[in-house]
Amino acid sequence: MATAAVKAAKTATKIGATKIGAAVGVAAWLAAGVVLGGFSLPAAAALPAGVTGVHTIAPMLEQVTPAVVNISVLSRAPQAENPLLRDPLFRRFFNIPDQPQARPQMSAGSGVIVDAARGYVITNNHVVENAQEIAVTLKDRRRLRAKLIGRDAATDIALLKIEAKGLSALTMGDSDRLKVGDFAVAIGNPFGLGQTVTSGIISALGRSGLKIEGYEDFIQTDASINPGNSGGALVNFNGELIGINTAIIGPAGGSVGIGFAVPVSIVRSVVDQLSEFGEVRRGRLGVAIQDLTPDLAESLNLVGDEGALIAKIEPGSPADGGGLRSGDVVIAVDGRPVRSATDFRNRIGLLRVGTPVSVTVVRNGAQKSLTVRTAK
Repeated sequence: MATAAVKAAKTATKIGATKIGAAVGVAAWLAAGVVLGGFSLPAAAALPAGVTGVHTIAPMLEQVTPAVVNISVLSRAPQAENPLLRDPLFRRFFNIPDQPQARPQMSAGSGVIVDAARGYVITNNHVVENAQEIAVTLKDRRRLRAKLIGRDAATDIALLKIEAKGLSALTMGDSDRLKVGDFAVAIGNPFGLGQTVTSGIISALGRSGLKIEGYEDFIQTDASINPGNSGGALVNFNGELIGINTAIIGPAGGSVGIGFAVPVSIVRSVVDQLSEFGEVRRGRLGVAIQDLTPDLAESLNLVGDEGALIAKIEPGSPADGGGLRSGDVVIAVDGRPVRSATDFRNRIGLLRVGTPVSVTVVRNGAQKSLTVRTAK
């Protein structure tokens, strides 16, 4: 998490996929060169015939925005070390402490209240990692100290707790039912400006291979997301939480209409474990998998190329004991279709240790359903 600029942490392309947890100050943002341009409003004649009112999502936002918070993080970063300081004689002669002095730094992000009774707030892991102090500011301007309950770097999700009365929480929606073209609204704290709302559509689903996180199944949206939006809400037009805004692709760290959010289906399972254990205790089956390519699908006489091919079974593993075999093609987990090897890995990796799971495979042209219990 950067403090005065966007953290270019994990590059996905030559343009770069960037986590967006920190925000520069408004003055620095303006100094970077913000140009305001003119625009024209559509003529009244452009409205559909018979429409006399104004289309608005304001009523929905009045219910939703109190559950989205601004997050301020105080951390300390060591100063750059001069090579001379590595010489113990030099340090002793000038009475320089053995450890370089750390300087405080402030950064900003966003969060979402998901449990008003317990004061649970979701944000991104990269917003709060290395934090010494975390403060949450509500829409009504109350500023509260937050406690870190747990965090998971692999999914970039962290869970905070605040103590306050009169909190509002967002209802979690169903990200598995999203379709490309669905409307989406992003709410967060871009550039530390304060709560900001932008809108767009779902541009793509199941984005992976960006090398931003360990478990990637991102929702892509063109709703404007900028530095400081990290940890904020992506909601549908019913005001339900469908994702946690996490990263953007942009040549200069700003929004170009390609933003990514962690689906609420992943968030829900991670938060359940963070609230109980303070960490995610992932299960495993003991298999090596690969994508099912069109050539492999043809050689196996399969219709379509969606699924995950089991390349190897670890002897004595849950997969071995559960009857899975090398050459099996996994097409569903607990009745939900498996699109790829990454999809299968995400499904299993988000299950608790000891969870029984139904795995549907194609073996020698026939479907088989096997029950396997995840292990450490």
